[in-house]
Amino acid sequence: MALRRAITKRLIDGYKCVRPSNTKILRHYMTSSNLTDPITAIRIESVSPPRSEEATAVTGLSVSETKKLLRMYQMEKVKARLREIPKNSVSYWEFVQICCETCGNNDEQGSQMAQSLDHAGSVVVLGDIVFLHPHQIAMSMAAMIHQTSALPNDPRKEELAQLETTKKCIDIRARRIVQAELYCGLGLLAAQTVGFMRLTFWELSWDVMEPICFFVTSLHFLLGYYFFLRTSTEPSFEGFYQQRFNTKQKKLMESHGFDFLRYTELNSLFTPLACKSEVSTV
Repeated sequence: MALRRAITKRLIDGYKCVRPSNTKILRHYMTSSNLTDPITAIRIESVSPPRSEEATAVTGLSVSETKKLLRMYQMEKVKARLREIPKNSVSYWEFVQICCETCGNNDEQGSQMAQSLDHAGSVVVLGDIVFLHPHQIAMSMAAMIHQTSALPNDPRKEELAQLETTKKCIDIRARRIVQAELYCGLGLLAAQTVGFMRLTFWELSWDVMEPICFFVTSLHFLLGYYFFLRTSTEPSFEGFYQQRFNTKQKKLMESHGFDFLRYTELNSLFTPLACKSEVSTV
């Protein structure tokens, strides 16, 4: 009898959770006077209390889903707070403080929220700096890659070809001007030599022309030394020619509106192995 009362009490406790299909079996067992009646027809899971997951599925969301929605709400709240900041970047400490304030001043949740935003790509953390607008960084990187990469049908090749044609014309004209100046210098030296010869042998004597030649030679040396101080170039014929060529080239580029920086950029992009001497320094 004690065994029967214990089993009956257990069945009564779980009676409310029993499915309707098993109600007749319970009533038959409780009203039966034979203890040897088989009870194998009663399934244990049918009389046990419902599981928590089933109960939450019936009444609403599960605990994990609720936590997930709460985390999404907090994340969107942090994003809205970051969009209100006028600056493009903040320190990592300020970023964590904003996350902690949104999470109810919970340091642990704030740190986790900061890491989640970083992993999700909502912000970009580089060292102690947090960039609040990743799309701007992506656009800058795309523009940089586009500027530093050459494509087979890149329209900038045509621009480089036009600049090279203009530069060739400028170089040819500058070279002609410098050569004309050098020929004029040659004429002046020749005229000076002829004049000194006439003064020495016909007009005056060597006793008079000797100090004059000395001072003229000293004047030429002073002019060469002054040229070296102004240009930091060796006072030679080649150095003088190159310096005059660069000066004329720069003036012609300014008069023709030639963008030398753009030409250098495109030339280094499409001909990275070209010798630096091919591009004159302006």
